[in-house]
Amino acid sequence: MRIPFAQIDAFAEEAFAGNPAAVMPLSAWLDDAVLQRIASENNLSETAFLVPDASGEADFELRWFTPVAEVALCGHATLASGHFVLSSDGVRDRVTFRTRQAGVLEVAREGAGYAMALPAWTPAARQMPDIVAALGVDPVETLWHEKGYALVVVADEAAVRAAGPDGSAVAALGPYVLIVAARGKSADVVSRVFTHYFDIPEDPVTGSAHAVMVPYWAGVLGRDAFSAYQASARGGRVGCRLAGDRVVLTGACVTVIEGTFLLP
Repeated sequence: MRIPFAQIDAFAEEAFAGNPAAVMPLSAWLDDAVLQRIASENNLSETAFLVPDASGEADFELRWFTPVAEVALCGHATLASGHFVLSSDGVRDRVTFRTRQAGVLEVAREGAGYAMALPAWTPAARQMPDIVAALGVDPVETLWHEKGYALVVVADEAAVRAAGPDGSAVAALGPYVLIVAARGKSADVVSRVFTHYFDIPEDPVTGSAHAVMVPYWAGVLGRDAFSAYQASARGGRVGCRLAGDRVVLTGACVTVIEGTFLLP
């Protein structure tokens, strides 16, 4: 079986930046175990699988797999999937994806890049001593969202960049996404994201983390639009807007590999 394959750097204006994702269109769903093995073989933070949506609710169904597990929401691979569809279709200006746990998502052309609408997942204050200890940071505030996202706010950008989590301790906490963030100098908000449980020690640029951060930081900053930078080794800039119950993230994508996956 031959499956089209594209590797796309999302939230990147040039190759070798942002967060790489594999995008693979299918005519019908394969067994979950096969999808997981393909994602493991690709060995990227996410592989996105697309199937035409027969329900009529959206253009495609969309699922995301890390090398070890399926996830409820992946922003950068959704942006990459939107780029995959829209860059091959000069007429369409938006595409919608029906997902299993995050509802219908949309990617639309905006300027030289794209705008992606995700659900706004507002976190609530919560004490998280085990998470703070695993991250090895001095928190100003700690918040939690039930989808498994911890937002740990620290004093400044320097504290974000200095974070040095205990990987084994982070992984042992469970299938959580741990965000360290602060007001920044290089952008309004600067963050890093750690996902050791999913075999991704530090995620380069995490759209789903911004679905949690944007509602919080909009309140702190007193405005619904601001800039964000994820300070990983690759780095990525994300435009952020809060629009009711949606978070709109903007960024560009670059296709770096195109080919065929040969499934035995």
